[in-house]
Amino acid sequence: MFISKITRKGQITIPSEFRKKLGTDIVEVEMDKGKIIIKPVRKLGGILNRYAIKNKSIEDVMQMEKEVIENAFAERHNNS
Repeated sequence: MFISKITRKGQITIPSEFRKKLGTDIVEVEMDKGKIIIKPVRKLGGILNRYAIKNKSIEDVMQMEKEVIENAFAERHNNS
């Protein structure tokens, strides 16, 4: 077991032996049932995979983006 202090900036030190075993400099941090879980990310795409829009064409995604932008613009100007 290793005890680490959390700095004012929210940083912690992960021991070098742990970092070597992880085999990466990028980790995913999440909280589950009051515990902090740190998982290695081998590829940056791996951490973003859960946010991917699957089974949609580029055109569909671009249309979705356009609608989101238009809605946000309309909301901003209706609330002004």
